[in-house]
Amino acid sequence: MCTGKWAKCTADLLFPLALCCIVANILLFFPNGKVWSTKKITEAIWYLPGIIGGGILVKFCFIKHNFCTNLMLQMMLSMVMSGLGVAGTLYCILVSVVGLQDGPLCDTGDGVFIYPFSNQTLNESYLFKQEIWEVCEQPENVVLWNVVLFSILLGVGTLEAVLSLTQVTNGLVGCLCGTSFYGLTLLHI
Repeated sequence: MCTGKWAKCTADLLFPLALCCIVANILLFFPNGKVWSTKKITEAIWYLPGIIGGGILVKFCFIKHNFCTNLMLQMMLSMVMSGLGVAGTLYCILVSVVGLQDGPLCDTGDGVFIYPFSNQTLNESYLFKQEIWEVCEQPENVVLWNVVLFSILLGVGTLEAVLSLTQVTNGLVGCLCGTSFYGLTLLHI
């Protein structure tokens, strides 16, 4: 498969994944489908891992470089833009891991919103003890909501990172060897 076709294939795969990240991040703002004040939303959500990292920066991977007629330059630009996509996916992954590690901001029954699961060791982690999720009374089901959506961001971000890294490699091969694996297309320098 030539490098140009692989770039198109990667872009076709990354587009729905980027949309998935954006939707998951937006849903995190509405725990259990309800609107809460900004002070009652988990801090990691405000870093916008799915919108900035898994969405906007990944979309740079499939910007067309038609303004340039030099194929080598097009592949180099593709490689640089895919590098931005890799950085975005790493941002999405890291913020999602922090969101999962710290747990949600919630009311434990006294009217004060806190992070009841932060500073837990791996053995004590709320992620492995579903029975302690009930400590969060408001918003209802916020623990499940955060675990599912941050896990989606983590999984999709990881898949986007792999695809973006393959596109960086593809851009490097296209830049050094031309846009066809079998030499059917010559470099236009």
